[in-house]
Amino acid sequence: MSLPTQPYKGARDFYPQDKRVQKYMFAKIRHVAEAFGYQEYDAPLLEPLELYQAKTGDEIVNEQTYAFRDRGGRQVAIRPEMTPSVSRMVAARRQELAYPLRLYNIGQRMRYERPQRGRNREFWQADIDLFGVEGIEGDAEIIQIASGILRSLGASPAMYRININSRQSMVKSLQDMGIAEAEIKAAYKLIDKMPRMDEGQFDQLMADQLGAEKAAKLQSFLKSDQPPENVKRLLDLLKSSGAESVYYEPSAVRGIDYYTDIVFEVFDTDPENARSLFGGGRYDGLVGLFGVEPVATVGFAVGDVTLQNFLESHNLLPKQESDTEASVILVGDVYAQSQEPIGRLREAGVRIAVDPTDRKLDFKIKSAVKSGVRYAIFIGEKELAANQFTLRDLNSGEEKTLTIDQIAAAIRPN
Repeated sequence: MSLPTQPYKGARDFYPQDKRVQKYMFAKIRHVAEAFGYQEYDAPLLEPLELYQAKTGDEIVNEQTYAFRDRGGRQVAIRPEMTPSVSRMVAARRQELAYPLRLYNIGQRMRYERPQRGRNREFWQADIDLFGVEGIEGDAEIIQIASGILRSLGASPAMYRININSRQSMVKSLQDMGIAEAEIKAAYKLIDKMPRMDEGQFDQLMADQLGAEKAAKLQSFLKSDQPPENVKRLLDLLKSSGAESVYYEPSAVRGIDYYTDIVFEVFDTDPENARSLFGGGRYDGLVGLFGVEPVATVGFAVGDVTLQNFLESHNLLPKQESDTEASVILVGDVYAQSQEPIGRLREAGVRIAVDPTDRKLDFKIKSAVKSGVRYAIFIGEKELAANQFTLRDLNSGEEKTLTIDQIAAAIRPN
């Protein structure tokens, strides 16, 4: 019986062309994060299950987490998100770290979900978190970074919408409506799913959960366009800093339990991809769960799947060329003699792949074209004797006879 060639359901194989797209997106994220002074960190892929049971949310822990007992009998989980891990790390060195502390991570996560457009079981995600800023300046910085990432990828303000809300203000409003504390958490979960439901379905579920009178009050509240005072100040600050497409949205609540006040979500405005791209908010209490003094914290996460869908739907994804710049095609039995000029090219920074096979020349050229490299460099006995080599642009077909130094300058003019 032959083994299957397909990956695990909900996971992806990344061939070089796929990885180039991901690297392009993550390079933009890294650039923006580091421009704001954020530093990269990492943490284990496995964490104790209790780390997520404390605050992540019942749906993620009970339905989406890959959890199991290791050989030592410990309950562990493959990380479904990064926020609990970075909170644990900050708590471990609470007194040693310098604040404000700016951290970011890019890595794999896993959640057992139904695979669909924009949602896989295995995904890559960038998390960007700011520790030690209590005021709305921290919320503003994080949202500026989110906006900056989209702009760095070529998005215009018309392509996305950043919805902002305050959980603290919303709790007070819900309490004023007579919605009990025990009902608020369930209401959050339902409101968070509202964009994925039709209006009639949402209305019915809300009435079933809260009763007709409370549901009607909540519906009216969710249509409000008057932001609470802290959201108004945040919007004013963001607009003065140049952030665009930022709005108050009372239905933006985020479904995870640890958020404490300001939350935000970024939505694609394309009707063909009208969905939440990413989001985050303030979670001041999470570090304190580890038995240390709490740290004011705000952050967000952006996944590679939804971000790539956004770029594709708006035609913002440029063609990604091969990381290898040239293929050396040997003509005849000259492998040993060719090492000196090849080494000089690599020392000059040119990324080169060598075809040492004894296949016919046409097959070697076809392989170079198929691999996506732009240039082919032909090295044979005549070329070695003359110290002049043929450089072919595989895109245009243009050929030049050049020295090694000239080839390096032609391929890498800067």
